[in-house]
Parts: sequence; C-alpha cells; structure tokens
Amino acid sequence: MPKVYLIGAGPGDPELITVKGRRLLARADSVLYDHLANSALLDLAPPSAERLYVGKKKSDHEFTQSEICDLLIERARRGLTVVRLKGGDPFIFGRGGEEAEALADAGIPFEIVPGVTTPLGIAAYTGVPLTHREHTSAVTFVTGHAVAAIDWDKVGHSETLVIFMGLTTFPEISRGLIARGRSPETPAMAVRWATRPDQETIVGTLATLPSLVTAMKPPATIVVGEVVRLREKLDWFGRLPLSGKRIVVTRAREQADALAGQLTTLGAAVIELPTIEIRPPADPAPLRNAIANLDSYDWLIFTSANGVRFFVDHLDDLRKLRAKICAIGPATRAAVETLHVKVDLIGKEYVAEGLLEAFDAIDLSGKRILLPRAAVARDLVPIELAKRGAHVDVVEAYCTVPPGDLPDRIRRVFSQRVDAVTFTSSSTVRNFVDAAGIAPLAGVQVASIGPITSKTASDCGISVAVQAQPFTVEGLVEAVLGLYTEMTPPSEE
Repeated sequence: MPKVYLIGAGPGDPELITVKGRRLLARADSVLYDHLANSALLDLAPPSAERLYVGKKKSDHEFTQSEICDLLIERARRGLTVVRLKGGDPFIFGRGGEEAEALADAGIPFEIVPGVTTPLGIAAYTGVPLTHREHTSAVTFVTGHAVAAIDWDKVGHSETLVIFMGLTTFPEISRGLIARGRSPETPAMAVRWATRPDQETIVGTLATLPSLVTAMKPPATIVVGEVVRLREKLDWFGRLPLSGKRIVVTRAREQADALAGQLTTLGAAVIELPTIEIRPPADPAPLRNAIANLDSYDWLIFTSANGVRFFVDHLDDLRKLRAKICAIGPATRAAVETLHVKVDLIGKEYVAEGLLEAFDAIDLSGKRILLPRAAVARDLVPIELAKRGAHVDVVEAYCTVPPGDLPDRIRRVFSQRVDAVTFTSSSTVRNFVDAAGIAPLAGVQVASIGPITSKTASDCGISVAVQAQPFTVEGLVEAVLGLYTEMTPPSEE
C-alpha cells in the first residue's frame, strides 16, 4: 500500500540517520528532500527513485509549504512510496506537523520516523551537554524567526536555552535577555553545520557572541547557558587529528568508501572527486576464451581487486580453477579470499617489482600464466616473467576512463579551499591533469599511494608531499595523518 514517510535525516552526519529511516529510504519510489538533509543520504534510495529538492533555505524556497504538501499527496495517490526527508527531526521546528495534517486531511496513510534533532547533535559533537546535574536541569527550545512572538520573560531564564534559526536575530535576542536580567557573562555559542566535518563553532558570552557571529552564515543554532563552559573539556570532535581539513579523494566511486571512511573518522571533510570510472572490457572475448581454458594455466596473477571482480563476473564455475594464485597486495588478496579461494603468493612490497621478487624462488620454465588486468598497465610483469621461461597470457579484464564531466567537477571542488588531494593510481593522476592541468593543485598537499603513482605525478609536474608506506589505503591514511600530526613522519620519497 502506498504511504508517505516523514523521516528525520538527523543533524548532518549521514550515519546518524536511524536504522528505520535507512531501511525505508531503500524502498522509496520518490524522495522529497530539504536543504538541511545531507545529500549523501540520497544514495540510500534505489537508483530508479525520484529525487526532488524542495528547498526550504531561509528566503529561498524551491516550493512553498503548501506546494510541498500537494506534491506528497499527488505522489501517494499515484501509488508511490514517498519519503519526505527532513533535517533533524520532523516534529522539532521541521513543519512535519503541518505536512502530517495535510496528509491526514487528504486521507493519505503516513508514518513519522523521528530523527536526531540538531541540538542533540550539537551537544554530542561540541562536548556541550544540554543537561548536567551541576549546571542545569531544564532546557528550552525556541525559534528565532519571530522574536516578538516569543514570551522571553517566560523562557529567557531557562538554564539552557537553544535557539533555532536565530543567527540574524540574535543581537536583538541578546539585548532582550540582558534587559530582562540575564547576566551578559552567560556563556553562549553558535554552531553551524553541526556533526558534519565542516562544523563551525564560535564561543563567547551573551554579550559578545552577537559581534562574533557577524560573518557566520546559516544554518546555525545557538546555545546559551553554563553548560557551554564544558566544551573546552569535552570537545572530542574538535580534537580529531584531521578536524577541519578538506581532503579530496580521486578514487573511483565504487572504491572510495574505504579511504573516505577512514579519513572521515579522523575528522576530515572528505570530498569525493572520482577521476576514473571502471568499466568492463571493450571486448570481453579474450577474457572469456582464457576462462574457458582456465584449467590449462599453472598460475593466475591478480594485480588489483578490480581484476578479481571482473574476472569472477565471467567465471561460471570456480572448480575450473586449478592454478595457483598470486596477488599483488593485501587488498587484492582480500578480494580473492572472499571467494573462499587460497592465495598462494603475495609480494612483500605491493607493486609490480615486489610481485616479481615473490617469484624469485619459483621455477617458471614452461609454466602457463594468466594475467587479467586493466586495459592500460605497465608491461614489467609479463615481460620479466617471460624472460624466466613462462608463457604469459595478458587479457583485458576491465578498463578505466575519465568521467565525462570531470573538468567541471574539478572546477567546482577547487573553487573552495582544499587542503590535500589523494591519488591512488597513475590513472587518477593522469586523468586529473588531462582535465584541469596542475594549476588547481597549487598550495595543496598531494598524497600518493605508492612509488609508481608518485612517479607519474612527478612526471606531470606535481610535487608529492607524502607517500604511503606500505602502499595500501591504510598506509595512505597514515601518510595524510602525518601531514598534520607527528604520528607518522612524511615520506622521504
């Protein structure tokens, strides 16, 4: 049965959406979302689902509230499962009550899915508990939109006062609270984009904060009360080693999660800018023919997790696999082992030279080796193995191409401050440079996953600040960390 779900998206961090909200998004036919709902959550909806931005920025409404209600009703009557994705919680200054009323009046089934409201996100991510036995036992939420509509004599002396949407009106609110007897020395803070990596926090007092936030832009929430003093002691989020750093990840979208996730956990604001797309081979026949004769090979060498993935896509029966398996590094080995297949050999260093070194003690005379890999790759491995007496068949398992809109996307990303860029392959470097040159990287720290990628960058005129050691995603994260802390020294490369 079609239904409308009013879902709280949480305060900003996409991982703070509820399990139920995530599950319902995965079933949606249509998603109507707000400015305050993190756009990353849209990826949870099916690819076929409609995604409609309905605005709701201050003084910039894509649709009026009445029009939004009409859109919800119209889609539900068409038999669609509709998700209304709202920042924070639908019933805390989110106008969810108005939308629920409109649906009820129209006879449309609906359900409310609560979310983490912004003040709770602020409390957790700034180290400012809204309640504390030694400081406060009362919290009041008010909206700063219409100052005259609030009874400040009644609410202004609440021990902890949380003001939604009051950034532009706070000077007036502050004067009113002080005039009513609240101490001008009362601690106060404003928080913008709470719980996101680019969270901005300004701390002052009831008297000083209005002048401190003149350059801050909405959306922001203000907290007034003695609990603000606890921030200096409890601010775990602001102390993360990469807090406030904007780091670009150029890896293919389907592979970016591991790197982006680890950087985000360390506090970075990660901007995903895939400079490559991974596609099946232009002509799959050679790969299929090799797999048809798989039992004739003595060794199967994988030089990337992508090679494993696309090889398996064409493999209908693992029992055909009698060859021993060599993997270039731990990520590739892990991809093989997910198939419950043993990896017999792995290099000590996760580059072609390390793979060749792993074969030093093995007699390859007359051995048949299959190497499924990218369409464009270094020929070092097949050439050197052939010199050792092996017969090597190299087949294209996949190819990489630059995204069609890459120049525009690079321009948009680098129109804002960027602190560091990570490159995880020579292709990510070359495609970046082909699309935009090296000018966008001026003043930006560049981190490379290994010596081959570093050489490509150097050949393109890019100075590499740090190189991973070992040559893995984990090593790359440690190298980036070393740029901003003393936990890991920069590479001498």
